[in-house]
Amino acid sequence: MKVLIVGLGSVAKKHINALKIIDTQTEIYALRSDKSAKVFQDVTNIFSWEDIPKEISFIIISNPTSEHYKSIKQSIQLKVPLFIEKPPLMKLDYVDELEKLIKDNYIKTYVAFNLRFHPVIQWLKKNLPLNKVIEVQSYCGSYLPCWQPGKDYREIYSAKETFGGGVHLDLIHELDFIRWIFGEPDNVNSFKWKKSHLELDSIDIANYILEYKNYFITILLNYYRRDPKRSIEIVMENQTWVIDLLKARVTNMNNEVLFHSENFKLINTYHEQMKYFLGNIFTNNSIMNNLEESIKTLEICLK
Repeated sequence: MKVLIVGLGSVAKKHINALKIIDTQTEIYALRSDKSAKVFQDVTNIFSWEDIPKEISFIIISNPTSEHYKSIKQSIQLKVPLFIEKPPLMKLDYVDELEKLIKDNYIKTYVAFNLRFHPVIQWLKKNLPLNKVIEVQSYCGSYLPCWQPGKDYREIYSAKETFGGGVHLDLIHELDFIRWIFGEPDNVNSFKWKKSHLELDSIDIANYILEYKNYFITILLNYYRRDPKRSIEIVMENQTWVIDLLKARVTNMNNEVLFHSENFKLINTYHEQMKYFLGNIFTNNSIMNNLEESIKTLEICLK
């Protein structure tokens, strides 16, 4: 199997490790923009679309979000499946064009929201009694300067609006798994600001209110919380569930454990995601969260 990666940042390296766990013989080529870029493991650097080897099995697009439109459009010409890192695009301007090209060329796509493979999210998808829900609060906050140790946070794409940075796009996972579990909202309101002391020009707090027929869901995202927290609280008629995504645990209002993945490691979600992708792209199976579906999440994100 030969795989092309467009962009070789920190997330791309997680996809590479997942590929190598699944198939140690995978040949990986990285399309780089900097000719002085260091070689990562046994990945072969290339610097032009013309240098791409023949018989590429699929393409991983994991460069800055601001470059996704050009990379997706270029990749379609190779007529192979596309694995697109989230968020798929930084704006909605090119959606119709890309969807038509993908349909006309029979391209399979998958947009990588690895938290769909978090054991707690999968447990909720199967076990949550939606008809009992009254209120939901989803929260994700962490400190951007700690995201990539050793790097100046002011220089990473998250801090730069022009690169597609901003907490609403970075932490779009929450919008995706809420949609996946609860379905499409009837109405959405959102508020986005740059409020903290952090030296960046991108949005550092986003608040969403999703309206459903019988309940509301609030989602709060930020870049500035020093003690990381990623949680969901679900209030139902006779009980409340508290979901801690960092500890992979679900408890009720009596602090009884309903579900716990004791050996949970976030990196495993990348492995399970890649297994899912490889298990479906070379078959007649439909694939969840293709580009068209992921655009529904992006529409909420940018509203």
